[in-house]
Amino acid sequence: MSHPFIHQYGHIKKMCYTAMTVLLRRPWFQTSSVQAPRTMTILRQYVQRLAIPSSLFNTPHNGIIRQALPNQLGRFIFPSAPIRVYHLGNRDQLQALGGCVHLHDESGNSFRQESSPTAVMNENRFMEELSKCTSVRQVFKLLNSLILMSDTMAAAALLRVSEVEQDEHGLKSPQAVLEDDVFKALCFQFEQDSHRLSDTGLVTAMFAFVQLYLDPWSTLMVRLVSEGQERLDRKQLTVKNLCLLGEVMLALEGPGCVMLKQVMEQVQQHNMKAWTPEEMGAVYNLLQSGAGEGGQYQELLNRMNDHAVSMASRLDPKLISQLLFALVVLDQTQAIPLVISLCKHSVRHVPYFSDDELVRVLTALMHFGHSDKYFTEALERHVPKKVFTMHPEAVSKVMQYCSRRLILSVPIFDTVAESFVYNADRFTTSQIARQIMPFGKLNYVSPNSGPLFRKLESILRNRFSQFQPRTLLSLLHACTLIERFPVNFVAKVFSPYFLQQLEAQRNGLDKFVLAQLTQLFMTVTLECPFYEGPRILPKYQVKSFLIPGRSLESPVDSHLYSKVKAGLTDLLGARIYFASRVLTPYCYTLDAEIKLDEEGYVLPATHYDEVYRRIALCIDDQKRFCTNTQTLLGIEAIKQRHLRLLGYEVVQIPFYEFEKLQHKKDVVDYLHGKIFPHSFRLSW
Repeated sequence: MSHPFIHQYGHIKKMCYTAMTVLLRRPWFQTSSVQAPRTMTILRQYVQRLAIPSSLFNTPHNGIIRQALPNQLGRFIFPSAPIRVYHLGNRDQLQALGGCVHLHDESGNSFRQESSPTAVMNENRFMEELSKCTSVRQVFKLLNSLILMSDTMAAAALLRVSEVEQDEHGLKSPQAVLEDDVFKALCFQFEQDSHRLSDTGLVTAMFAFVQLYLDPWSTLMVRLVSEGQERLDRKQLTVKNLCLLGEVMLALEGPGCVMLKQVMEQVQQHNMKAWTPEEMGAVYNLLQSGAGEGGQYQELLNRMNDHAVSMASRLDPKLISQLLFALVVLDQTQAIPLVISLCKHSVRHVPYFSDDELVRVLTALMHFGHSDKYFTEALERHVPKKVFTMHPEAVSKVMQYCSRRLILSVPIFDTVAESFVYNADRFTTSQIARQIMPFGKLNYVSPNSGPLFRKLESILRNRFSQFQPRTLLSLLHACTLIERFPVNFVAKVFSPYFLQQLEAQRNGLDKFVLAQLTQLFMTVTLECPFYEGPRILPKYQVKSFLIPGRSLESPVDSHLYSKVKAGLTDLLGARIYFASRVLTPYCYTLDAEIKLDEEGYVLPATHYDEVYRRIALCIDDQKRFCTNTQTLLGIEAIKQRHLRLLGYEVVQIPFYEFEKLQHKKDVVDYLHGKIFPHSFRLSW
């Protein structure tokens, strides 16, 4: 949501930008030692007051990193003290002749522009070399090796600097970039010749400077923004350049920026059918970055979603991941046809996705609840080959995707288990949990389960306090599903201190957390009789694991249950001889229960005396199994295991057996064989 001052005084701000640029281009203003600084300061302070109240400014940690405003504003404010960009060489020695940026052979540190077809011919090769640079030093070394370069090449180099300099914490070494001679010379050239730059060179340089957190009120940025406004007013910018300019203004002034609205108006005036895939991706990226906040431009998005379906086959891996991630951010739940199409065409790109791109694709598929058989097969071919060198977040996201979509992929799970043993020390606690929990949820024990869980135990012993309480509880609970009992850590989980930590987290001790605690306590009680640690108090226990929404057991499928119920009635002679959906004293809900006396006769369901045997029927439909397998989910496996330990005779009636029965007689014979395998059936 933009600040009201921005919307109300945007046109005044534009006039101030123009005034500042006009003054900067006047020789008498540049040489004045008294009036120039004072005038510029007044203009800057005035525009800043129009932008946002001074009370909302944050004090910067240093003079380089920009500070974020509260989330509801969705914008950034830069330090009020500008980052000084110093120039090399004498201003009188620098010339602007139009065409290409030239590095003087003699001084080696000043730039001018000079026309040359050679620079244009070498631009593609330059871009290839630039893409190989993985550090700021390599980029500057590449620039130093050139004699001629176009403004688009120089801007691309600045953009590459901003890309390699960024990490999850911001800029790695901003001082090293800002104080580099080549960087200073490039900044000076862009400042002096902003009106001579190509559209692409201008907006790319602006975007790069924003990514490098340059002060928006520095002379350089004011000139570039003013020039961008002039180009925008001419209405000649391409869709791609419009989008890049829009992202710059989003970063500088937020979604309420007047220039941004002008950008969006011009984007919509372009014929969408003529857009290239890159332009389509650029518009999605702009809307995702904040222009589409609060459902704005939904009509445009609807048309884009429809048109992008026909374009999906022409998208490269980067664009596919970009579009899918934009659909997630913009929450385009109605764009399922586009999601399906992008997933279908991403199959052939799986080996070529970067780790970040693969993470975005999997995030989108989980968000929209979509999976594809061929996409899964492509993952099974790719992940086992790359798992040891993949980024831990990418591996975690693959496992999370399999878990969410109930995909038990043995090749993926086995190789992830192997890589975990060797690489887990460098994983975050979240990545550790997301790689291990799917084994429990999908009820799979890998061939190297011994080394795997010894490694996990070692990590828990050394880093127990680093795990978030809910994450740790879910991790330990998942281990119990496949009979890997974390006895050494259960005492800590049941301690008052840990329970207080759980309660302090978001959502506190909700019913699902209490259900996990209850089942964990039940597990150590039933399966670990040697456990002598603290017990969990009744107030932390639930009475039923069947919880609306998120549950530790699946409700019976009504359609399958109706068929089984009819068969049971025919088998037992009357409906009174079995009960349905029975909540036991042990928190589990039985799909159906049959009671027998000591001689093996069936008792009425309402009979509570002289009950010698109890038969629990588990009527398992597809939702209780891993996708396209006959492997029960972990929560169903532990339920049947616990019921047997509690004295029930468990009879499983899986859908894949029951659905083969065509006639009533077949159903009755089947149920008799499952429930009473050692007795003859009587005809009623």
